[in-house]
Amino acid sequence: MTRVVDRLQPGRTVFSVEFFPPRNDDEEQILWKAVRELEPLDPAYVSVTYGAGGSSRDRTIRTVGRIAQETTMLPMAHLTGVDHSKDELRHVVGSLANEGIRNILAIRGDPPGDPMGEWIPHPDGILYADELVRLVRSCGDFSVGVAAFPHMHPRSTDIETETDHLVNKIRAGSDFAVAQLFLQPEYFLRLRDRLAARDCHVPILPGVMPITTPKVLSKFQHLAGVPVPAEVSNVLDPLADDPEAFRAAGIELSTRLCERLISEGVPGLHFYSLNRAKATREVVDNLGLAEVVPQPA
Repeated sequence: MTRVVDRLQPGRTVFSVEFFPPRNDDEEQILWKAVRELEPLDPAYVSVTYGAGGSSRDRTIRTVGRIAQETTMLPMAHLTGVDHSKDELRHVVGSLANEGIRNILAIRGDPPGDPMGEWIPHPDGILYADELVRLVRSCGDFSVGVAAFPHMHPRSTDIETETDHLVNKIRAGSDFAVAQLFLQPEYFLRLRDRLAARDCHVPILPGVMPITTPKVLSKFQHLAGVPVPAEVSNVLDPLADDPEAFRAAGIELSTRLCERLISEGVPGLHFYSLNRAKATREVVDNLGLAEVVPQPA
């Protein structure tokens, strides 16, 4: 079994890509266009998200299975505990194993419809992500990752409690962590320092979403749960009516962020692609991370 951590090479920063499962035939074509464009660059792995309450469960399984069977890339499936019993979760893990998937990102997940709504666990389900990590581990030979939050999870009351939760997830059996979005590297670096101070030394991969349009910038704010920092908005806001200039400036800012992270020794960069390849390719090319691998005819 190739694990995600097996693809993290000492002394060299790699990159990975996140996709979401397509909802219809048109989105399927868009996704697979991106997959084929990124495959020759040899990402360390690619991940596929999992809808709240299992709303995209079958599409997630089908997509990661197809990546495993039809490409040279290493797939990782997201799995959330929302509205699932433990037996249902074991069934999903078994379905993933049947597709050849042995890398799973274990996430508790948010309530459907309102991420800030009251968390109500399934009567026979999990309460916290560390339980999901243990459940996946109990199902067989899997490599498990977890989510990390440089800006804290929206439900966390303070930074120390947030760090405690992450440490618990790691010590439950996680091999690595993938960070939620941020635009100021200091937040990620402080997170890494807090874990090191707790004697937790698993790889932590920063999450990066290349900024290409005002809509994408707004999506960052929604996903990260924090305002756009002034040093970013001061550059991009005046360009809102000039799509070409906005995109160029956004790619440049994203590249600079990644350069700082690489200089700080991160093992990999995890790109939130929004199922498009172009922006990720541009930043990867700017950073010199692409390793073009010949594809079979």
